[in-house]
Amino acid sequence: MSSAVQVRFTQTPAPAQYKGNSQCYLTDAGMHIVLMEQEELLLRSIQKAGRKLDQLGITAIEPAGDGWTRDRQWALSQGFTDTKNTNTVVFQGESKAELEQINEVVRWSRELINLPSSEIYPESLCERVIEKLQQAAPNHIQARVVAGDQLLAEERFGIHTVGRASKRAPALLELDFNPTGDANAAVDFALIGKGITFDTGGYSIKSNEGMVAMKCDMGGAATVAGALLLAIRQGLNKRVSLLLCCAENMIDGTAYKNGDIITYKNGTRVEIVNTDAEGRIVLADGLLRAGELGAKRIIDAATLTGAAQVAVGTEYNALFAVDDDFATAALQAAKATAEPLWRLPLAHWHQENCPSAFADTANSKPIKGGGSGGASNASGFLLRFAPNKGQGWVHFDLAGAYQNNANGLWAAGATGLGIRNIAALLTSAG
Repeated sequence: MSSAVQVRFTQTPAPAQYKGNSQCYLTDAGMHIVLMEQEELLLRSIQKAGRKLDQLGITAIEPAGDGWTRDRQWALSQGFTDTKNTNTVVFQGESKAELEQINEVVRWSRELINLPSSEIYPESLCERVIEKLQQAAPNHIQARVVAGDQLLAEERFGIHTVGRASKRAPALLELDFNPTGDANAAVDFALIGKGITFDTGGYSIKSNEGMVAMKCDMGGAATVAGALLLAIRQGLNKRVSLLLCCAENMIDGTAYKNGDIITYKNGTRVEIVNTDAEGRIVLADGLLRAGELGAKRIIDAATLTGAAQVAVGTEYNALFAVDDDFATAALQAAKATAEPLWRLPLAHWHQENCPSAFADTANSKPIKGGGSGGASNASGFLLRFAPNKGQGWVHFDLAGAYQNNANGLWAAGATGLGIRNIAALLTSAG
């Protein structure tokens, strides 16, 4: 008999001694979760039950009885997580193998984000991702890392500019997953991830409080790498190019400064008015490279703006696109995986919302947080570099990728939110 604590659904409300309107309660038989009609509310209640069990020091739980769908078991697992990845959920039913697969991938991605920047820096992040993906598909992976001054030779000026002040060399990972057997096969998807392994803000330096969690600023890179890994595990048969734009945003005498101008490979000139708006600067190189590869569809993901968190909180990710069909596909994939995603405004005119008197555009507005509409304006900056005027491109601003503090739903640290969503988009989109 399993030694894991059993978790069951019940129609019986919590006993009177429980404060408030509690939707879960413990007895000698284990944890009981009161069934609710609205599925989204029930999933939150299940996740909260998982958090309570984790906080009690329990290390193994088991869904028991009827009603445990895939998404309900995953919600329980999300709550019953631990920063050190030591907890165990004994998954049940037809979804057992799939959930174990998801759990392994998400834990790997979360570990990348949670590790300190002394262990995860641009080149080590690239190496870890290459190693993991080669293990998953050894016959279908080729990879190269463009690092340091080699970035200048290949005209990846954004990544180099942001990372040049660090002792850790900036890097662009180009990883090709090609299961077709045809070296000339078209690239179905390019996945682009922001890989800022630590962000001081540069000369637009963050406060101590704002800098504490900035090891998480490579969450976009870990998310798209995890999404590709999960899709491969699920039988992905499309060619995908993974592009991780990696740097540490540090300060020394060589660091980039406000007023500097970057001229990108496509000739676009960008004035720097905020060195803490560095994510869009490195992603621009990734978008240009995706265009060179002729990718049919492009997905980028980044912990890009605090403005997105202001708009949707930390329980959703934000979506931006000018391609309505692709945006709809992303939202449908989010619904299919029960991952909260909300589309925020992006129009072609957002490209003009950060004007510069000295260049084609500034990288932000010289206002704290980028001013009103900051998340849309950041997306508008990216739209300048997206091929085909943004057709076939979506941008995920990962507002829910990291929790600074533990709460009723999540442990502190990385959440993995977005991995299943993007993996489903890879495997479902035509």
